[in-house]
Amino acid sequence: MLCNLNMNNKVNQVLEILKSYHYLGEKLLKNGTLQIGKAPHIAPEAYLHAIYKPLTETEIIETEKILKQTIPDDYKEFLCVSNGLNIFNTTLSLYGRKTNYSRSIEDIQPFDLDIPNNYEKPPNADKNMFIIGSYDWDGSYLYIDKHDNTVHLCTRENAESLFQWNNFAEMLLSETNRLIKFFDKNGEEIDSSKSTLPVS
Repeated sequence: MLCNLNMNNKVNQVLEILKSYHYLGEKLLKNGTLQIGKAPHIAPEAYLHAIYKPLTETEIIETEKILKQTIPDDYKEFLCVSNGLNIFNTTLSLYGRKTNYSRSIEDIQPFDLDIPNNYEKPPNADKNMFIIGSYDWDGSYLYIDKHDNTVHLCTRENAESLFQWNNFAEMLLSETNRLIKFFDKNGEEIDSSKSTLPVS
């Protein structure tokens, strides 16, 4: 089975942290996306976080065919919980399967795994580098090294690792807890001039 319903506890902790912003409002879209924490300071219909409808095992297999490569097991399990993720708008975005490019606010979709993995990889990236997300501070990528399942930060121009986590779940929990400190209780950025990257 691709989808393990006993997904790593750290990932479930992250989802609960994001859902804790429900006091600011939430909205479940027809496509299954859960938006949490209304953020009028960003835009009239903006939300702080987006948890996307999980993929089925069949959809994950289809996604691998589109990508022309296997998805790391840790990320497959994550996609079974949420087809990508947006944390504090796009401060940190995890990519998923995008099924259309509609601009409708009722059909919000994740950033597409296909684009960075097949068209916009750093020139020196190798085949074991699987890009899973990015930071909106400067577009820096997150990727999983298929050799050992470690997660790395790199620039869009250079695949050299700037920061490393032991695995996906560890990265997601530690980064969520770290980023919370950049925002106040209303989800407004405390200091927009401060880098949100995990490195100086």
